[in-house]
Amino acid sequence: MRVRIDGERCQGHGRCYSLAPEVFGADDDGFGTVLADPVPTDCSQAAVLAERNCPEGAVSVED
Repeated sequence: MRVRIDGERCQGHGRCYSLAPEVFGADDDGFGTVLADPVPTDCSQAAVLAERNCPEGAVSVED
């Protein structure tokens, strides 16, 4: 599983790194960053949850 954050859409709400801290982090300005790509198997559900909860639709997850 691969993940990506669209930097143009990310507004820094922090849901991705709150829901999947093993996969996502924050830069110095609070915008989401990818920490684990590919996603570890045991974190895949959290990554999908983060994608579904991003209010801007900036997080994408692909198998």
